[in-house]
Amino acid sequence: MTEPMILRARIPATADQVRRALTDPAALRVWLAEHVDADLEAGRFAFWGRTTPEGDAPHQRLLHAGERTLRFAWLLDGEETTSELTWEADGDHTVVTLSQTHFDFQDVITGKSIRGVLQTYWCLVLANLAEYLEGRPLTEKTDFTSAELRTSVEIAASPERIFESLTSSEAVTKWFGYPIEIEPYVGGRFAMGGFDNDPDPAKILELEPARKLSIGWGENGIGTWELEGSGGKTRLTLVQSGFDESRPPYAAWGGIVAGLAELRRYHEVPNWQPILAA
Repeated sequence: MTEPMILRARIPATADQVRRALTDPAALRVWLAEHVDADLEAGRFAFWGRTTPEGDAPHQRLLHAGERTLRFAWLLDGEETTSELTWEADGDHTVVTLSQTHFDFQDVITGKSIRGVLQTYWCLVLANLAEYLEGRPLTEKTDFTSAELRTSVEIAASPERIFESLTSSEAVTKWFGYPIEIEPYVGGRFAMGGFDNDPDPAKILELEPARKLSIGWGENGIGTWELEGSGGKTRLTLVQSGFDESRPPYAAWGGIVAGLAELRRYHEVPNWQPILAA
């Protein structure tokens, strides 16, 4: 078995506020899942619904709940995995660490197992935890029961500023948290990891400054970003299309949507710092 996947997030809240958000059923139903059954004293912690991988029923089993730790088993694709969340105060923030077993990046590439979505799923979960505790609008969660991959957000910035942050290599690398190099013209390359590290980069199919950007991702289809400005704000709509609808690219989509949460914070939060820590 591979080593557990580890993610760390800086959450703008106290450790006690984080613990309440992670354990209170009413809070969990807002930022985590449609359905929640959480009673730590009774030994229960489960969540399910359309926005949970294999969320047709609760598949979690509480293993441990402490003042700074929550650990549960999670049955996914016939394997019992282990998810653990720990949290520690760090000044006026709290660092939340997520550990997830049974994640193999090959499952992201092949789509062989639903466990391939876990990395990007947890990235979006942690982003929404931060947004919830700051009182900001949440980013729309992935619907794992639908082949329609579409989301829309309003960002308090002009279309010109947002478009620049979608097409500048330096800006995208900053808010997405991963090296990306872009040739900002039709036919140009969009390379995850940079031109030297991506032998099969995506391609820019459409580019209309401050209005539209379309990127061809090969088997994962076409991602289209449309911008519409009004009153100093921008409605940004993202659609993924042209993929095999019997195998929606949920892992890739989850990463893009988690990035969208950070893009909005990048433009709106004073003294912005990324949620996911290096």
